[in-house]
Amino acid sequence: MTSLAAPADAAGVPQPMEAGGGGPAPVRIVVSYGFWIFLLSDIIMFSALFATYAVLSGRINGGPSGHDLFDLRSVAIETMCLLLSSYTCGLGAVFMERRRLRGFYWFFALTFLLGGIFLGLELREFASMVARGAGPSRSAFLSAFFSLVGLHGAHVTVGLVWLAFMVAQVAARGPRDFVLRRLRCFSLFWHALDIIWVALMSLVYLMGAR
Repeated sequence: MTSLAAPADAAGVPQPMEAGGGGPAPVRIVVSYGFWIFLLSDIIMFSALFATYAVLSGRINGGPSGHDLFDLRSVAIETMCLLLSSYTCGLGAVFMERRRLRGFYWFFALTFLLGGIFLGLELREFASMVARGAGPSRSAFLSAFFSLVGLHGAHVTVGLVWLAFMVAQVAARGPRDFVLRRLRCFSLFWHALDIIWVALMSLVYLMGAR
């Protein structure tokens, strides 16, 4: 008797079949609800810090204000690096879905480089402010500034570690479905950091430097 069992992939996992038995149907990779809830909770946390900064931005306690401290040229370079890293991250994800690993490695290496430049410029800004006596304990404004911008920088650091882990996993496991799902989660996380930075740049740097 002829078996009608669903075909299996190279790992022995049964694949869904199209109606009529015409071959395996394409597998739809989706991001779980749990990760969307994580992103939403992260956005809520940042929203609370944005509100706190808006209230405390004028409390300089006789110390320097954003107009005295912010270097908009450096902020513009940071913004360009982060926006470009989001673009290269998207291209890398497209190459990965098409199983073109060379393009994936190339664009994710660029994403890591641009994210590292962004983080380095941010750390240099923090060090320069602390050296000028404008540390987080100087005023309520600076406490809110370091909390908000520092939290975003911490997320970028986590993102870079996650990116390196994903590249290592692709090299070890190949473009399997669960790897693609994790890659999509990372891409959403990285793009969310991009959106948060645009809001942060507008509220903190552009308005604060006036």
